Amino acid sequence: MKVKFGGNAVTLYKDVVKVGEKAPNFSAINNDLKPISLDDFKGKVKLISVFPSIDTSVCSIQNRRFNKEAGAFGDKVAFIAISNDLPFALKRFCGAEGITNLTTLSDHRDTEFGKKYGFLINELRLLARGVVIIDENDVVQYVELLPEIGHEPDYDSAIKKLISMIK
Repeated sequence: MKVKFGGNAVTLYKDVVKVGEKAPNFSAINNDLKPISLDDFKGKVKLISVFPSIDTSVCSIQNRRFNKEAGAFGDKVAFIAISNDLPFALKRFCGAEGITNLTTLSDHRDTEFGKKYGFLINELRLLARGVVIIDENDVVQYVELLPEIGHEPDYDSAIKKLISMIK
């Protein structure tokens, strides 16, 4: 899929993961500089909200929206927000905005998530915007990659998918 950033074409590291594939394990850094991996959420449904930079309006909106949605799911779903922002910026944003229902992760150090899931933008070393939902058996069940990174994800479709998975 072609992806644009501010109307300009960019290239992704590789094709984005596909529905039905085994979700690759990855490690990223949390707000306390501790490594967290996908395996830390074993046995849970996981929604991964992917965004380029917390210091942009659309990324802020995306994180506030998923934080709000996560509150309705309690501990049934792990809501993970990941970008290549530094952990300090993510921690600052979460504190200022009262973001308490998301596990925010920085892929800055190794870009392992971006490379394994195909969201890494080669030219910018940022992540493209999207949503990935993984079931409790670590199989990818939903993928949205935004064709224009400045647009918001389809929150309603992602939440509908989650509801169908945790009946």
